[in-house]
Amino acid sequence: MAITTHPLVPIAMGTSDTGTEEGRAFHQSRLALYGKWLFLVSGAFLAFFSGVRLVMGMPFDAGLGFHTLSTTAAGLIWFAGARGRLQLPVMHAVDAAGTWAIGAGVALMSLAYARTIGPIAGAEPATGAYIGILAVSYVLLARAIALPSTPQRTVWIGIGVALPMIAVTEPIIRARPSPGPLPVMVWLDVIPWMVAAIVMSVVASRVIFGLRAEAAAHRKLGQYTLDEKIGEGGMGMVYRAHHALLRRPTAVKLLPLEKAGAENLARFEREVQLTAGLSHPNTVSIFDYGRTVDGVFYYAMEFLDGINLDQLIKADGPQPPARVVRILQQVSGALSEAHGIGLVHRDIKPGNIILCERGGEPDVAKVVDFGLVKRFLHNETDATMAATIVQTLLGTPLYMAPESIAGSGDIDARSDLYALGAVAYLLLTGTPVFQAASVVEVLAHHLHTAPEPPSQRLGRPLPVELEQVVLQCLAKSPDDRPSSAKTLRGRLAVIRTGDSWTEDDAARWWLRYRRTEKAGGAA
Repeated sequence: MAITTHPLVPIAMGTSDTGTEEGRAFHQSRLALYGKWLFLVSGAFLAFFSGVRLVMGMPFDAGLGFHTLSTTAAGLIWFAGARGRLQLPVMHAVDAAGTWAIGAGVALMSLAYARTIGPIAGAEPATGAYIGILAVSYVLLARAIALPSTPQRTVWIGIGVALPMIAVTEPIIRARPSPGPLPVMVWLDVIPWMVAAIVMSVVASRVIFGLRAEAAAHRKLGQYTLDEKIGEGGMGMVYRAHHALLRRPTAVKLLPLEKAGAENLARFEREVQLTAGLSHPNTVSIFDYGRTVDGVFYYAMEFLDGINLDQLIKADGPQPPARVVRILQQVSGALSEAHGIGLVHRDIKPGNIILCERGGEPDVAKVVDFGLVKRFLHNETDATMAATIVQTLLGTPLYMAPESIAGSGDIDARSDLYALGAVAYLLLTGTPVFQAASVVEVLAHHLHTAPEPPSQRLGRPLPVELEQVVLQCLAKSPDDRPSSAKTLRGRLAVIRTGDSWTEDDAARWWLRYRRTEKAGGAA
């Protein structure tokens, strides 16, 4: 089984009724593109021929009016596709009505040319028919390239566009002053060319969207189909996906082929195996994992439709202390389970803590990405991990514990607590614990600089007990930090922040966030 590792192009097969928002949005974007193409090309010809008539002193006949009608119909297709959110039946109606209107305008324009401009310019009236054939063929091929469509629909729309052109053939012939074999030749040209244009549009549509269907088939991993790319990290890319039978939202993480070295593959497989062994409600759940026949390793996990803490701060600034405590308690619980079975995360940071809604409950924190996890109980070692971290700093500098930077080998659960203290600092103040011009300076601060009290950084008082807990987590020596995530969670449970962040407060925040997200803005 093959899979592309490039940013995904939305797939819309046949009528594009794929049952997903992606398919609907893709069809609407292509409808707008189709209208835009025709509007710009037709508008350019309209402007050109208007200028020619003006320069040559020729009359502005009805043909220009019908040309304007076709251009306007194309513009309306473009406008409809670019505005709002259209359902598939509405888009089908806009497509058919707009394309037929363009075809009718082209046919009437050709007839007007044959009766007025052709004789004035000394051209054979039948030239109008050939102009119409060319224009209609262009319309049908442009539609085939831009819009996904079934062969049956392409044929019916093609017939609807071709019929007006066929219908005006006889009046165009009658515009010829002298009889002769030409009228028969016009008939023999118009009808076969219209049929050929319809056939070519069907073939073009099948080829283009058949390739898209083939690409879609390559995005299947077992029972999962990848929908769209939603993230990328050091150990792989994450896609929103759907299961062939189940309706639950799913995210699929996979290791790109270009990163599939032995060490990376071992770390990636280790990540899923270790995470799958965790069952805490504040740890991301793993549903399934495996490898494709061509060696792509992947796993499926719950889809977290929310916001990570980094995004939260950028969008909403420093958070209420009561909300911070609630988030820290949940993350501490997740870490307590991991630490209890001998696992340290090693990469706790805002981007790896997702805030979401679960089971009707708002503000549920989920810890993700155990890619740097390491055993620390019973002096267990991992040769693969050891080889990977030689001469390499793992983790994110803004949230790294001093012992991780020094490479002392004394990394244990308390290293995660240091990182969690740095996350808490960011949530309370809106800024990282240490800021500097370079990574080296940041690392030096972690090793040697005492952090500024969060209340001093924020410029207003914070709950004393909460500030003390955060600063204790940020102690340089692991021995001066809380002894465990369980201990930290217990201390957080008794802190009185002086403010409130109830479930109703959280529900209102999430309602505002969803509305703003839907409108395309920040929270």
